[in-house]
Amino acid sequence: MSDQVVTRFAPSPTGFLHIGGARTALFNWLYARRHGGRMLLRIEDTDRERSTDAAIGAILDGLDWLGLDWDGDVVYQFSRVARHREVAESLLASGGAYHCYASQQELEEMRESARRDGRPLRYDGRWRDRDPADAPPGVKPVIRLRAQSEGETVVQDHVQGRVVWQNKDLDDLVLLRSDGTPTYMLAVVVDDHDMAVTHVIRGDDHLTNAARQSQIYRALGWRAPEWSHVPLIHGADGAKLSKRHGALGVDAYRDLGYLPAALRNYLVRLGWSHGNQEIFSDEEMVAAFDLGQIGRSPARFDVAKLESLNGHYLRQAPDAELVCRLETLLPVLGPARGLGTSFTPEVRRRLEASMAGLKERAKTLIELLDSAYYLHASAPLTLDAKAAALLDEAARARLASLLPILEVVAEWRAPELEAAIRSFAETAGTKLGQVAQPLRAALTGRTTSPPLFDVMEVLGRTESLARLRAQVENGADA
Repeated sequence: MSDQVVTRFAPSPTGFLHIGGARTALFNWLYARRHGGRMLLRIEDTDRERSTDAAIGAILDGLDWLGLDWDGDVVYQFSRVARHREVAESLLASGGAYHCYASQQELEEMRESARRDGRPLRYDGRWRDRDPADAPPGVKPVIRLRAQSEGETVVQDHVQGRVVWQNKDLDDLVLLRSDGTPTYMLAVVVDDHDMAVTHVIRGDDHLTNAARQSQIYRALGWRAPEWSHVPLIHGADGAKLSKRHGALGVDAYRDLGYLPAALRNYLVRLGWSHGNQEIFSDEEMVAAFDLGQIGRSPARFDVAKLESLNGHYLRQAPDAELVCRLETLLPVLGPARGLGTSFTPEVRRRLEASMAGLKERAKTLIELLDSAYYLHASAPLTLDAKAAALLDEAARARLASLLPILEVVAEWRAPELEAAIRSFAETAGTKLGQVAQPLRAALTGRTTSPPLFDVMEVLGRTESLARLRAQVENGADA
């Protein structure tokens, strides 16, 4: 085994990239980067009925969006079936495995007997030492591992500690099915060995598999990798994360308007800690990540905490980057909001000019896009209920009186606009808010926005006056 650290992420392509799988990929990526090693990607597509090209695409897209790059080419497990079969045959030749001719009926009788007696469901080893000459005619055998039946199998796990199984409780598992296809247990061991994987970091639902795979390594005379079995992610109620807890796939969080940096930061803190630090740059994560700091208890997924963290990353992100990210959401979100699949140059300019104020209030890109409605809407705007209530008859009358003053403002900049509107309010003997609030409603269709005078400057003279005239002429229901 190489001295270089080699990890691997090995998803089954039967659906989207699950949020738990994304965390596993992140932990593997961080550990490899921390130690100057490599993270490999293996698609475990041997289940031909459930594996799909769409799922493979979703996994690759999800990793790419999260910013988790892998080293080398993607390895597809199904393409290595001949190698898996070769290893099984070598074990057969060395006596480390044997042909088993037990029928399905016999196997079912074994299971039923074990259930009746309250014993674990295990193969009873009936063909372990029988002469193949006794095999019933026409039966295609499976190849089973001749596992050690005495002593114990020990796994030294970086997360779980020392875990021990009694070998009498581990049966002779199938390596090669009767149709010549390898089982998951064999394929994983052969692939990890051939890919020179030094550290296997995966969910603790695979912990028992580590015992069985350790026996295969021993039978082959190969050195097993170092193991780290990470507790699964649970929902806020403590139950295993499921659809009822909300979105499960990375693609859903992308479409819900989360930033990849925020999701990376959130996932790294699910089950791993580094003092009281909550916010990490990628460089800080890589420098700090250590397997020994992963807890043994399941982590709880808290959407509110993720949302809050995402808000932090939105505020820190460059304005132009956020505009680009908003644009990537348009194919999904644009039509329902009266937008196309891209921004016009004028809308893009307005967004960049307004982003500093917009991002202070938003927690997701969707909230950001919705709060920027006024930047891409056409007159007359659709008002929300609160804005419509503000634009009563008296408010529209004030706006009608304000229009001639705004039409002659020399320079359409925030300071000049503020001075003109303050002067109007003083002359009219009214509070600034009684002018500014309906003005905001008429210009944005909402009661909250970035600073009003900045909004007017960004919209420009022509668009601002057009929106005001539309509300004055058409009334609050326009």
